[in-house]
Amino acid sequence: MLKKILIYNSGGGLGDSIQLFPIILSLKNHFKGSTFFYLGAHQNHFNEKLKEFNINLNTIDLDLKFFGFRWWHLFKVKQKIKEKKIEKFDLIIDLQSKLRNTLILKQILHKNFYSSTFRYIFCTKKNKYLFHIEDLLLSTFSNLEIFLNEKIKMIEFDITMLDKKFIDESKRLLPENNYVGFSITQGNMYRKKSWKTENFINLAKKFISRGKKIVFFIEKSETNLIEQIKKDIPQALFPEHESNLSCPALVVGLASRLEKAITIDNGIMHMISLSNIPMVILFGPTDSKKFAPKRENVKILDSKKMYKSNDINKITVNDVLD
Repeated sequence: MLKKILIYNSGGGLGDSIQLFPIILSLKNHFKGSTFFYLGAHQNHFNEKLKEFNINLNTIDLDLKFFGFRWWHLFKVKQKIKEKKIEKFDLIIDLQSKLRNTLILKQILHKNFYSSTFRYIFCTKKNKYLFHIEDLLLSTFSNLEIFLNEKIKMIEFDITMLDKKFIDESKRLLPENNYVGFSITQGNMYRKKSWKTENFINLAKKFISRGKKIVFFIEKSETNLIEQIKKDIPQALFPEHESNLSCPALVVGLASRLEKAITIDNGIMHMISLSNIPMVILFGPTDSKKFAPKRENVKILDSKKMYKSNDINKITVNDVLD
């Protein structure tokens, strides 16, 4: 029996953590008697901003900031494990593929080690793994099944998993029909993923002319942007700003009240996807195959494929309407 399972995530954004929901929920359902631990290169969002989703993973803290991203960590891990009195894990699951990170992670005591790095060469169980699956989630899930030699039931997040208070609050804030949601700001400022605000405003006006109500998911701190939108679209709704329950779980609840949503590649995109509503997602420099939610009711507009450009603003308002 696998009593202790450690999951390593090198991604730092909320979206990176949300993308792991199906893997973690499926593993926790399959190994019900196991205790799950989490080690991240960044903070454990599951016990912070995403705590309302009740994923519940124990945090391993080795006091090594950006764990795995510094070569000198290789020489510190065993010392830190001894200081923290961390015992051997029955299974470590490496959910990234950078050689440096994997070599450092492998220093943690373990019986079994799973990693896709270098075509699965670091796995303690040698097997014929699947190399050419473009869907990252499906690839990880399928190869974990091969590694464990067990069939694992896929558990997707369902809106009914939310606490009822978020559903009730969402109905209070958005009590009617015909809502269209927009998420327009990016969290990672190092890549230009944002579509022009004027494009979203023009798109919103098109929807309003068709009898739709426009909902924006924007943090309260974006005061200038909010003022600009309210000036151009007085009817625009910012429901999160009217609630004491504002958090990612409320965003999912609010998204379930929408007819559809249009968003760029950001953390809100992943939150909205958990509500399983139709979405149009705009991609520029980032990889839509890697980051887009894998659902039939999601339409991807990728400037790289449409216009052979990383510039997301090559995508037009009419492209979205179409």
